[in-house]
Amino acid sequence: MSIFAVSYTYTDDVATRDEVRPDHRAFLSALNADGVVRASGPVDGGVGALLILEAESADAALAVLDEDPFALRGLVAERGVRQWDVVIGGLAG
Repeated sequence: MSIFAVSYTYTDDVATRDEVRPDHRAFLSALNADGVVRASGPVDGGVGALLILEAESADAALAVLDEDPFALRGLVAERGVRQWDVVIGGLAG
């Protein structure tokens, strides 16, 4: 398994984001409990997020996040993924 950093940029639909946020966080919390999502949280004052996942590939990491309630409701305007080779810190192998 590898570590991947996934970035989200949200749409401007703050009202729907606020409505869906509890489901989004429950989804990510369940993935955290399963060891898939290692960390996540908003960036830049809430206009996006950074998610750290453990997965077999970048495509697999994104496939897991396809089921994110934010994604399902069209609240993620852009998504990027990069493999991250952690050598120091709590996520290091």
